Amino acid sequence: MLRRGDTRKLDIYQDLVRQLLFTGTDPEWAHQQSLGILQWLDRRGTQPPASWLKQQLQHSCGLADVRLQQSLWNLEFPNPIGLAAGFDKDGVAAGMWSSLGFGFAELGTVTYHAQPGNPRPRLFRLPQDQAVLNRMGFNNQGAARLAARLQQRQQEGGMGLPIGINLGKSKITALSDAVGDYVASFHQLLPWGDYFVVNVSSPNTPGLRSLQDAEQLAPILSALQSENQANKPLLVKIAPDLEEEAIAQVVALAQQYQLAGIIATNTTIRREGLLTSTLGTTGKPVTEEAGGISGAPLRRRSTEVIRLIWQQTQGQLPIIGVGGVFTAKDAWEKITAGASLVQVYTGWIYEGPWMVKRILAGLLDYLQQHNLPSLSSAIGWGHRFPGNR
Repeated sequence: MLRRGDTRKLDIYQDLVRQLLFTGTDPEWAHQQSLGILQWLDRRGTQPPASWLKQQLQHSCGLADVRLQQSLWNLEFPNPIGLAAGFDKDGVAAGMWSSLGFGFAELGTVTYHAQPGNPRPRLFRLPQDQAVLNRMGFNNQGAARLAARLQQRQQEGGMGLPIGINLGKSKITALSDAVGDYVASFHQLLPWGDYFVVNVSSPNTPGLRSLQDAEQLAPILSALQSENQANKPLLVKIAPDLEEEAIAQVVALAQQYQLAGIIATNTTIRREGLLTSTLGTTGKPVTEEAGGISGAPLRRRSTEVIRLIWQQTQGQLPIIGVGGVFTAKDAWEKITAGASLVQVYTGWIYEGPWMVKRILAGLLDYLQQHNLPSLSSAIGWGHRFPGNR
């Protein structure tokens, strides 16, 4: 509902749909229903009424401006706001994300073996904190299924924007065999992704975060780059909970193995400062619930990690910033801290489909306010002019 003194325009998502979805509905069920609608639109996108609906979405959710465009890794990004991994794990709506205003989308996390993920319930909203707790466990249909789906989508006209693919380790694969598992997925999906991400930072697969250690991460990166005959951009996604020394080690490995960049950050296992004390679904204290927290509680730490990576690399290693982005101000802070691109997920769930357009309009306002000619000129700007972060 609109609050007293709130002069913003009516937003049917925030003022009606979100209240319905957030009241008495299982978050995972709501997610699946939303994804099912997008999948239907994607499949029937050239036929009425789906074609008309897609056009309306593009008009209402998109914002095109040359100042927001940038070329990175020989890919053309129409704007810097992307969909983070986790929303469309199996690429079922891969052709829809451009119609919703995004400049790129990251599919997955996908594993070599199809897997059901962790037991339900495994997805929880924390509205007081503008956050989500998830312990999904890489539930997905497997690399082969995603490859077949993307091949078909390419034959039907492509996705209309750069597509990243986030790779994880299968739960049934031992940590000692992780290298082969990542390589097998990469091999199957290599023709269909514009960039790839090594996910070693999810807290929801046992032992996965240990693969961030330099001794275990190095063989994975080495093997993937040996397989990377097409020279696709390869990035690594890190946890926000790493200490500065561990981040520096990952940065050094990224440089050693000529990675295209780093994604900062994944979800956090920290629980400090949360307003939510108990999960209504389980009746247990949130401090006793397994899983990673995303959304607003992650905002400051993810930006700190971005700033740290920029400083350690002198701005020479591209960064995709993710964590707690709800507004243009949130995105601007990450860009001026050093992020070339910014991803959203939890913020999009809370703010709705028009959030991307609002953020892009706000970024243009920031560029004009600071007399900057393009978004590219704002990347890392806060390091040169600390007072203007």
